[in-house]
Amino acid sequence: MNAREAIGRYGEDLAARRLAEGGMTILARNWRAGRSGEIDIVARDGEVLVVCEVKTRAGGRYEHPMAAVTPEKAARLRDLAEHWIHAHGGAPPGGVRIDLVGVLVPGRGAPQVEHARGVA
Repeated sequence: MNAREAIGRYGEDLAARRLAEGGMTILARNWRAGRSGEIDIVARDGEVLVVCEVKTRAGGRYEHPMAAVTPEKAARLRDLAEHWIHAHGGAPPGGVRIDLVGVLVPGRGAPQVEHARGVA
C-alpha cells in the first residue's frame, strides 16, 4: 500500500467511525459494482440507505475535500446507488441518500471530519 492509499484508508476508517457514532449501521465498505466503480461506504440511517463518498486530504496541499464532488461524480454516485439497490433486493422504504464525508489530516494535530448529508 502506498502513502496515498494509506491516507485514503485512514480517512475511510475515520468516516466509518463517525457515521457509526452518529447512529448509522455500516453495511459495506469499498463495495464494487464491476467496472462502474466503487462506493466507499454503504450505510443505513434508520429506513434510509446512505451511499457515502469519502474524500481525504493530507496537509493543505489540495482543495478542500468537500469541493471534490462534481456534477459528474454525483451522477456516478447515483448510478452506483442504483447498482446497489438492484444487487440487494430493491430500494429501502426510506429511499436513498448520498452523503459526503470530508477528512482533513493536518501535518500536526487531530484530523477534522466533516459529514454533509444529501449532497447529490
